Amino acid sequence: MPTDLNDLHAFLAVARAGGFRDAARQGNDSASRLSDAVRRLEAQLGVRLLNRSTRSVALTEAGASLRLRLEPALKEVQSALDVVNGFRDRPAGTLRLNVPVVAARLVLPAVLPGFLARYPDIRVEVTAQDTFVDILQSGHDAGIRYEERLEQDMIAVPIGPRRQRYATAAAPAYLARHGTPEHPDELLQHACLRGRFASGAQPAWEYERDGQQINVEPRGPLLVQIGGATELLVEMAVAGSGLVFLFEDWLQPFFERGELVPVLEPWWLEFSGPFLYYPGRRLEPAPLRAFIDYIKAGAG
Repeated sequence: MPTDLNDLHAFLAVARAGGFRDAARQGNDSASRLSDAVRRLEAQLGVRLLNRSTRSVALTEAGASLRLRLEPALKEVQSALDVVNGFRDRPAGTLRLNVPVVAARLVLPAVLPGFLARYPDIRVEVTAQDTFVDILQSGHDAGIRYEERLEQDMIAVPIGPRRQRYATAAAPAYLARHGTPEHPDELLQHACLRGRFASGAQPAWEYERDGQQINVEPRGPLLVQIGGATELLVEMAVAGSGLVFLFEDWLQPFFERGELVPVLEPWWLEFSGPFLYYPGRRLEPAPLRAFIDYIKAGAG
């Protein structure tokens, strides 16, 4: 009996997510349907693909071998089917993007409304996370990252603002109580609200002026994981709990409302904007090709 492609896709979804519930949530599916699909596949192949416990799901040796060969094979099948998309009047299908939280907040809102209006048959799925992932292994078509974090074998297309700055800010009430720093070194005497990556690394606060570069490792009452909890840093700064160091574009609405005040602006570090990146291959899926062309036309 031929193997059902849907069962193969279900197996890959569970393998990528590391569990049935996470796979179901990411794919808007049901855990029970995915479980049934994997059981059917295991029964047909006559081998266990996943070791299941009440707390986790792990690939067996056979499952790991199948995933290694299956992922590129199914991508080729999808690419072959997608060729037909080129004969449509309008591209259709799903575009899967993996982006950092800051891109989901500052870049995509300026791009996606116009793109989806132009291509109503395309559906965009966005995963926002601040950990480094292999977009191919995770099942994404493309990602958004900054230049220093781009993989060398990827094609990169500029998207969003081409120059950005890191800004430092505090609430007027905080500055009234504690004074306004005039030099980055003075931050060591202030309450600074900091973030760290999922890896545990805490990025330094970086400054530059007249060729002089200064990295500061300030201390403070709050440390959050960069990504989902970044907004908490801003809200705490607005409440007067300390200084925050974040993208200027993120903080600009708070500056305009007077809830936060720029601090050390002559020292703010400028850096290049983000890039859309994707694997270098001859045939991109039609939704990705449409998105690339849309960005290159100046919409990003």
